[in-house]
Amino acid sequence: MAGMARPTEKTLKMTDMMQKPSEMLKLGPYSFKSRLFVGTGKYATFELMQEALEASGCEVVTVAVRRERLLDARQRNILDFLDRKKYTLLPNTAGCFNAEDAIRVARLGAELLDLTWVKLEVLADKQTLLPDPLGTLQATEALVKEGLTVLVYTNDDPVMAKRLEEAGATSVMPAAAPIGSGQGVLNANNIRIILERATVPIIVDAGVGTASDVTIAMELGAEGVLLNTGVAGAKDPVRMARAMKHAIIAGREAYLAGRIPKKLYATASSPTEGTITAS
Repeated sequence: MAGMARPTEKTLKMTDMMQKPSEMLKLGPYSFKSRLFVGTGKYATFELMQEALEASGCEVVTVAVRRERLLDARQRNILDFLDRKKYTLLPNTAGCFNAEDAIRVARLGAELLDLTWVKLEVLADKQTLLPDPLGTLQATEALVKEGLTVLVYTNDDPVMAKRLEEAGATSVMPAAAPIGSGQGVLNANNIRIILERATVPIIVDAGVGTASDVTIAMELGAEGVLLNTGVAGAKDPVRMARAMKHAIIAGREAYLAGRIPKKLYATASSPTEGTITAS
């Protein structure tokens, strides 16, 4: 409307506080208010990464612990740009293509960052970056036996998701779409089935391209969303990170509110009883 003042940053922050769901997301010994998990890869600079993380409102950031992923072109360490008083780091096994490598990198990450949890990825090949189901299950079983809290990346297969839960995964993380593809939730029906059968938190991971993708995942009932490229690859990563923050809140609130059923025909918004009729 003409003449309406634009909301100030203070107003936006107050709105966020009112909209944010009160319940905590619990993952093993960890608890968080924010349900948005953000990766640290693919940013043009570490400084830009810092700004985007701040704008996202996330509390958990993932870090690839393979040595070459920790340093930038100037040999600066990414860990120097992550405030551990503000963020809980989640080491991941990105870039591992067999169970043995993933197990070794997971152990390294836990020791390096002095943490008891890991995001497990065991990929099948470099072209599709799809998860290797057998290797993923094998690595999950091994790391759970070692006492780690394992959040495991998988495909959107309900059967595999249940197998990973039974293997002791703290959270199962089905892909919305292939990693970095930006296609959004391609198979909502499979995600629904996974959610119906799960007794552990389901966090949708990979393939998110924009804020509406995040909202869709959360409206399905996911406990959270993990993303990286959708923010880091955006024209304005900081603004996109802010959009993702609002999308998480809106999607979760809509899910908790309970949407109206879809109908083929119209239903009047106003009651017809007591309406004025011609004499």
